Amino acid sequence: MTTPLPHAHQDCRAVSSILAMVGDKWSVLVVMTLRQQPRRFNELKRAIDGISQQMLTRTLKGLERDGLVTRTVHPTVPPQVEYALTELGHSLADPVKQLGEWVFSHLPAIYANRDRYDQAAG
Repeated sequence: MTTPLPHAHQDCRAVSSILAMVGDKWSVLVVMTLRQQPRRFNELKRAIDGISQQMLTRTLKGLERDGLVTRTVHPTVPPQVEYALTELGHSLADPVKQLGEWVFSHLPAIYANRDRYDQAAG
């Protein structure tokens, strides 16, 4: 039997908090939308179906805090704010895209398994 490393619990908690952010549907959609090009707030809101202004603001602040997104205020009247992925954010976009591709390619099998499970359970 192996003895757990003393720092393993802390490592799991750190990874878990990042995975929760990365796995959040709004964070994923913001990252994938910004993958093509920087966008202003209202452009993002229009591009991400169903996201509220409050949720978009919260998501962008979290991504900015983690260093995945930059916020640039342009000196116009009214001020225009543009959001862009950082190098770190771009490095996240590729694995997120690959995960999405995996999901789409396996949807039929997943749906079939769900149906089989639900029929057996119910």
